[in-house]
Amino acid sequence: MMRLIFLGPPGAGKGTQAKVLAEGNSVPHISTGDILRAAVSAETELGKKAKGYMDRGELVPDDLILDLVGSRLEEEDAEAGWILDGFPRNVSQAKFLDILLEQMNQMYECVVNLDVPDEVIVARLLERGRADDSEDVIRHRLLVYREQTSPLIDFYRERQLLVSIDGNQPIERVTTTLTEIVAA
Repeated sequence: MMRLIFLGPPGAGKGTQAKVLAEGNSVPHISTGDILRAAVSAETELGKKAKGYMDRGELVPDDLILDLVGSRLEEEDAEAGWILDGFPRNVSQAKFLDILLEQMNQMYECVVNLDVPDEVIVARLLERGRADDSEDVIRHRLLVYREQTSPLIDFYRERQLLVSIDGNQPIERVTTTLTEIVAA
């Protein structure tokens, strides 16, 4: 059974790698970013609330994310495992997730951190060409990530659950490294 959490700045390749591993292991790739973008596109109540934060490159507040993740993990396809991408984003969300998973009798195997230099991230995201990916917004998102999400690296390292991978390599090499870690 595979249950993994992917950390890393926006554009580090979390989604790409999570999708490959999820498909190869028949578990859902649960991306809060994808779920939020779909909610914005569908103009749901959550989507309307989240859009303003996303447009400014800020993290969507915990209370909007927590219910979303909790209900997603309770879906039938997540019983056999999952890969979380984009959640948790801060230590308080990580603590919430631990409590939630304990209540659900589901624990994760490890936390994968994809480490990529900021300049590489900026170039990758500008190439992606999304409307919310201007250079100013990207740099602000990286700043927010460093301030709010980076403490998670220490949080999980202290629990001996963190595995860091150089995400500034060819996609195939990162995938091979991840596959070896999961198989170990």
